[in-house]
Amino acid sequence: MDPTMNARHDPAIEKSVPAYLFASDAIGHSQWLSEALGDRGVVESVAMNAPRLIERIAAFNPAVVLLDFSSTQSVPAAELAQAVRRVYAHLPVLGTGWVTEPAATLSALRAGVDDFLDMASAHEDVVLFLHLLAERRSQKPSSKGRLVTLLGGRAGLGVSTLAGNLAILLQRTDLEQGRKQRNIALLDLGLPCGDGMLYLDAHGDFSFVDGVRNLKRLDQTLVQTALTRHASGIGVLPLPANLAQMREISHSDSVALVRRLRDFFDFQVADLGGFSNSDFIAQVLRSADDDRVWVVCDQGIASIVSTAQLLSDLRERGVDTKKVGLVVNKFDARVGIQARDIADRLELGLDAVLPARSTSLLTAASRGEMLANMTRSDPYVQAVEGLVKSLLHGSAAAAHGAAGARWAQQLSRFAGKWMGGSNVQRG
Repeated sequence: MDPTMNARHDPAIEKSVPAYLFASDAIGHSQWLSEALGDRGVVESVAMNAPRLIERIAAFNPAVVLLDFSSTQSVPAAELAQAVRRVYAHLPVLGTGWVTEPAATLSALRAGVDDFLDMASAHEDVVLFLHLLAERRSQKPSSKGRLVTLLGGRAGLGVSTLAGNLAILLQRTDLEQGRKQRNIALLDLGLPCGDGMLYLDAHGDFSFVDGVRNLKRLDQTLVQTALTRHASGIGVLPLPANLAQMREISHSDSVALVRRLRDFFDFQVADLGGFSNSDFIAQVLRSADDDRVWVVCDQGIASIVSTAQLLSDLRERGVDTKKVGLVVNKFDARVGIQARDIADRLELGLDAVLPARSTSLLTAASRGEMLANMTRSDPYVQAVEGLVKSLLHGSAAAAHGAAGARWAQQLSRFAGKWMGGSNVQRG
């Protein structure tokens, strides 16, 4: 018997066109997509049922999954988005509906979809939309460029200060050893807006939004001429002065910019301290693969609670927080909360403990300098150098075992037990 006799005849395979899986309980919605695509894609409709959707993804192998957030379907669609992310983390997931229903659009973005497709769009716009999505997904990041993401549950935890010093030390290490200087970029996306630029005493108008808008024409010349440059040569890409402009760009295009910048920079240090859009953060982290992610927290109860909430939000959006390491900042051994207890409370590996050095850091800032440029002997700078070494020479596991444990032992050796830590509730 011919073994192909019982094989499933998939029309997408036969026609060599993309396959799309459309989850909706509304009759006719998937037909809208079929009509828009014509012979440029095959659409299969599936009910809004998680087990059934996962089963059809495995059998149909779609290029994209579309979830119907229109009308009363937004809640089950959001649940389906999480179910797909848990099993198929890298599969593109789009929300569909009408932009005239703001609640549907907002629900889709909060669910962590890659983008939102307006069902009122003209057929040619739908085709172009899906083509551009496929094009972005096919752009592989450079093997040399790495992303270091620094998170903070709220403003004021010292994430921007850490990001600036880390960028300085990353660039300087090989130069001091007689090697070619690295290309380093600082994505100054933390809040309050522009702190990274201020601490580095850098000046320029080209923002992250400008980068997204010029994504198609981004090349070495544009990177060298348009990006703001610190005196050391570090490229700085800040938030726009008008934060409302961030609503004009999609999460998927923003992540595409971060990926594209890998072609021009050996390291991108992304300061997302206090950044309030968990959907964007989740998209960045889901695309990070083997890159490094650190969440910064201090010994304050409010800091711990806000960090726990941030991690909870990310987990709800399908982010595996096992790859997130903890950096305890502004550590004071006289405070009765140990760094290891904070890590246990947050269920994170302890990668580093940065000592409280407010006077030294304030002195450097008042001179328009980063502390890493003023003195290498300061305990804070030495601790950050430990993070640099883990990035250049060690794995995340090595960082947990070396930098985290070593600094935790040295700096919290005499700290008392964390009284009542188990009673802290997530806010």
